[in-house]
Amino acid sequence: MTNDDRGLIDRFLDMLASEAGASRHTLLAYRSDLAAASAILPSLGEASIDDLGRLAPTWSALASATLARRSAALRRFYGFLQEEGLRADNPAAALARPRHVRPLPRILGTDDIDALFRVAEDRAASDEPDALRNLVLLELLYGSGLRASELVSLPRRALRKGQPFLILRGKGDKERLVPVSSRSAAAVEQWSATLADGPWLFPSRSGHISRVRLFQIMRALAGQAGIAPERVSPHVLRHAFATHLLAGGADLRALQTMLGHADIATTQIYTHVDSERLVRLVNERHPLARKR
Repeated sequence: MTNDDRGLIDRFLDMLASEAGASRHTLLAYRSDLAAASAILPSLGEASIDDLGRLAPTWSALASATLARRSAALRRFYGFLQEEGLRADNPAAALARPRHVRPLPRILGTDDIDALFRVAEDRAASDEPDALRNLVLLELLYGSGLRASELVSLPRRALRKGQPFLILRGKGDKERLVPVSSRSAAAVEQWSATLADGPWLFPSRSGHISRVRLFQIMRALAGQAGIAPERVSPHVLRHAFATHLLAGGADLRALQTMLGHADIATTQIYTHVDSERLVRLVNERHPLARKR
């Protein structure tokens, strides 16, 4: 494996850990899969469609589950490179598409969310260093459903006074409007008043805080709230935002817009999570229900 390939794999796995909350087992499996491809290809990062096509004969003896996982790892890897601007194309079209059932997202119940906020608010009230920042991060993750990368890179003046929304440029360089609750806006204003001049809302010594640091902050809050840390990540809080909003009666199209999903099929996964509400909706609203 070349040093360039190793560096790209490390960046990709950092993203999986911070944004998707991938487990150690998943990260090790993806590293192994990408290293196996790198050992065959002249350059993993610069591989062409033809290069990837040559993997099939080499991997033909693998179990179907292993082949499916390696294919998924490569698709996700090249999707990441394209999103980060490290490649102009995605050569993963050359890979076979094994049948795959998408798992339901991990979510937190409202009791878990309440526990997280109690801890974050208590610490912010005690003037503990960085506690107010951590509360604002939690407010925006759960209150607006931001992606980890969108949140950590918010500009200092992303939220203007009297403007109850953010204008973000997310995946695919697409712009979208994200509503911000009055309590979140108040927390952002309080946090902003403590900052020195600079370009970022959540600064660090070298720029803005990283996705990995955000992941660590959320897991630490979970532990303090008595929740198993492995259950909580920035991406899980984004899932909780979507699921709880849908349970409260939000329109699926509106949710798609707020989450920045290009395809509503991606948003529809939350209808499976909130099955109890959907059953109740049929029993209460369907014409046959009124004939009983």
